[in-house]
This record gives sequence, C-alpha cells and structure tokens, in this order.
Amino acid sequence: MEGSELTKLGSSLPVACVQELAKEPLRKLGIPPRYIRPDQHPPNATLPLQLPVIDLHKLSTSHHDDEGGHNSTAELDRLHNASKHWGFFQLINHGVSESLVDRVKAEVEGFFNLPMEEKQKYWQRPGEIEGFGQAFVVSEEQKLDWGDIFFTTALPKHLRKPHLFPNLPLPLRETLEEYSAALKTLALTILNLMAKSLGMDQHDIGILFEQGWQTFRMNYYPPCPQPELVMGLNSHSDAVGLTILLQLTADTQGLQIKQDGHWVPVVPLPNAFIINIGDILEIVSNGIYKSIEHRATVNSDKERISLATFLSPKLDGDLGPAPSLLKNTLSQPEFRRISVADYYKGYFSRELVGKSYVDTMRIHNG
Repeated sequence: MEGSELTKLGSSLPVACVQELAKEPLRKLGIPPRYIRPDQHPPNATLPLQLPVIDLHKLSTSHHDDEGGHNSTAELDRLHNASKHWGFFQLINHGVSESLVDRVKAEVEGFFNLPMEEKQKYWQRPGEIEGFGQAFVVSEEQKLDWGDIFFTTALPKHLRKPHLFPNLPLPLRETLEEYSAALKTLALTILNLMAKSLGMDQHDIGILFEQGWQTFRMNYYPPCPQPELVMGLNSHSDAVGLTILLQLTADTQGLQIKQDGHWVPVVPLPNAFIINIGDILEIVSNGIYKSIEHRATVNSDKERISLATFLSPKLDGDLGPAPSLLKNTLSQPEFRRISVADYYKGYFSRELVGKSYVDTMRIHNG
C-alpha cells in the first residue's frame, strides 16, 4: 500500500484546540455545549482497580533451568488469563530502557507545549486522520472530547506523511524512532507469547503483524473546571491488535475500564506499560481474548498526558480468526474475514462508541 493510500482510510472534521480553549476563564464563560457529555456515566464510587501484572522477564526465563521453566509456564498462564478475562494488564520488566522512556516523556510533553503557531504545522489536513486534532469527528453536531491528540504513522516508514513524523522537532523525532523500534520488538514478543498460550502457530501472528502498521497517538487532556461534565476520551475499545500505553503524568489518573458494568479507575505502576487487547486480536483469537471498553476522564486542576502505541496488521493483508487456531481447536469462526484496509475504512467512518464496530464483524450462527 502506497503512502497516499493511507489518506483513503478515513478523515476527521477539524476542531478547536482544547489546550488553548482551557486557557480561557471557563468558570465564568462556561464549558462550550459541544463538550458537555450527559450521556457518559460518572465513575462509580469504587476503589482503583489493580490490573493483573505480567513480568516479561519471567516469561523470557530459559527453560533449561527447572525453576526458570516453571516460572515461565506459570507466567504464561497468567498472561493467558489476563488476556482472556481482563483484556488489560500491566507489563513490568519489559526490557525497554528507562532512559529511553524518560526521554520520550520529556519530549512528548515539550511537543504539546510548543506555541500554537508551531503546532499548526502539524494540524490535521482536510480529508486526513493524522496530525493534531481529534479523531472520529464525523458530524458538526456530535459531542467532542476534552482533549487533543497527535496521531501519526511510525511504521512502515513509506507510509509516514512527509509533513508529520519526518518533520517533527529533531530530538523528538530521533527519540520516537528509537522508541518505535523498541515497541515493535516488544509488541511482537507479546503477540508471539499470546499465540503460544492460545495454541496458535506463530506463523499466523508473523504474517499479520511483522510488517504491520504501527501508529502513535499522543493524548493531552487539559484541566477542566467541571470535569464531571466532560470526557477526555469517549468510551471505546481499540480497533487495533495490541495497544501499549505509556502514562507521562504519573500523579494524574484518568484511565478507566469497564468491569462488570462499572467504570473503575486504573492506577499505573511505576516503570510499567499498560497493555490492552484490541478488537483485531479479539477477531484473530476467535473471541477467546476480549477487547475491553475504556475511557479517559479529566482532572479539575492538572493536565494528563499519555502516549499510546498501536500495532495493527499490515494494511495490504486481510484478517479473521487465525486458521491454525480454528484447526487446532476444531472451532467454527466467530468473525468474518475482511481486508485490513476495508476494516479500517469502516472504523474511521464512524463515531467512536463502545464495541459497536467489532460487533459488525461477528458471524451470527444462530
């Protein structure tokens, strides 16, 4: 797929910069009506959720050592159960250097703090989905999120938009280049371990993801004087294969996941990534692993910044339940096959609401 083809996957209507809007005296002026979300349930009065914690070092322990092999098997079972029952987990001892992560945090924060005239160079262009702005804005009437995003393709390199990733400020660009390579390796390691725990052939993962589409989504959620009225990011599940989330502002919570019909906050562990299953992995695993609805709330006096790295299949392939999984488990497919490009065209043409999109992929066998 050529770089120009990526623009045909979808577009988002232009919106105002919320970071700039938040600088206005909103306590007197009031929050603009398009940002007020009466449809969003407030967080339930519940304790923060402790996600399952997976130790990648234990998963990588050599099987030549009896104790190591035992640790590895037990940790693989934990990975399988977390992916099957939670759809989210925190990954520790992930092997990405702390110094690289610290540089990413500093430079992404600096990028959002650029003057507005500088950020305009990277703003979404008409008919595109990449750049500064918001995603999934498909009508002038729909409600907006209380947050700005910067969305860009990292891999494969020939799909990068010339005015975006290759044109980023130099320290940020070099750091993201290094981070991109590290997270591609990490994502493929996790996916291969998941394939093993599912009883899939790793070839099925490789053919989908080794030359896959990697994107970055930087999220900036400014303070809001009435945070209970707005939503930083609407309730949704990720369309992708795997999401690796880095929280930049450790002291400001905002991520919530839906568990048993309740919205509960997640507290990030220091030096950990939050990993979640995307809709595509639910499809590939034939529904064994579940993508989970989640959302971002905002704070009354503190900003929150995060960086999500998404790994999707290669855009010129197709996707469906893994053939080896269907064969090895003698299962019927729960989802139809579709080209990856058509899957994303459908995804980017809709407002982001819950798991409504992956539900369109289901085969109703009854």
